[in-house]
Amino acid sequence: MIVSDPSSAKRRGLFCRYAIPILLLTLACGMTLSPAAFAQNFSRRDIEGIVVDSQDKTVSGATVFLEDLKTKNIRSFTSTDNGSFRFAQIGMIDDYQVWAQRGKLKSSTKGISSFDSRTELHFELKLK
Repeated sequence: MIVSDPSSAKRRGLFCRYAIPILLLTLACGMTLSPAAFAQNFSRRDIEGIVVDSQDKTVSGATVFLEDLKTKNIRSFTSTDNGSFRFAQIGMIDDYQVWAQRGKLKSSTKGISSFDSRTELHFELKLK
């Protein structure tokens, strides 16, 4: 035969009455704050464009560089036959710079700010 202690039943009742609602309130508050933070951290953008020479003709085989200014990591892409390039799924919370090079020719550097909310950026990189 199991005998229940009335004081333990009272403690369980108090726990259910106060602890569970506090836990649920804490989770609810956290969930209303975190989606914005998660959305900002996981948002991505695409950076694309075209490489041209001083006569505005497309340049294939140019190396296009994308540098993360915080980590100093550099990605590269070789422009296609029509001079185009593309970097996909780039984080929006960091600042970048992009430029192109072919041989001794180099384009000016274009900045990409974390404050720019556009998810698609297009650049024309002119080799000089």
